[in-house]
Amino acid sequence: MAGTGARYFFLFAIGLVVGVVATVMGMRAWQARQDPFPEALMHVQGYHFKQLRDDVQANRCNATDTLPHLSALRTTASDLESAFPDLKDDARFAKAASNFRATLDTARANPPLNCEGLVAVVKNIDDSCKACHQDFRN
Repeated sequence: MAGTGARYFFLFAIGLVVGVVATVMGMRAWQARQDPFPEALMHVQGYHFKQLRDDVQANRCNATDTLPHLSALRTTASDLESAFPDLKDDARFAKAASNFRATLDTARANPPLNCEGLVAVVKNIDDSCKACHQDFRN
């Protein structure tokens, strides 16, 4: 009888291992089919936005500190429609993306020269991001 129980336990353990391996393989295959571009774009934009907020906290608010991040945000903002092809024909998405680019264009044309100005720019960018995320973020 002890041999039968051990045999069942062994078969159960083998089934569990095979199940885990098959699940991991399936999830990897599914993940490989996903487009990493939209998430990567949002991570890059999030990084540069965080750098602007960190500049305010560190009192590094002159144009030479902020313009590289504003430029990076504007460059990546040009890719929003191609990053989200399912939304490119949505008028609300197009308007939100356009407003985001306009906000960044204004900030780059008139870069903040002090922390008070940078706080206002960060708020405008944050408002533009939230406007889109409220409607389209999953």
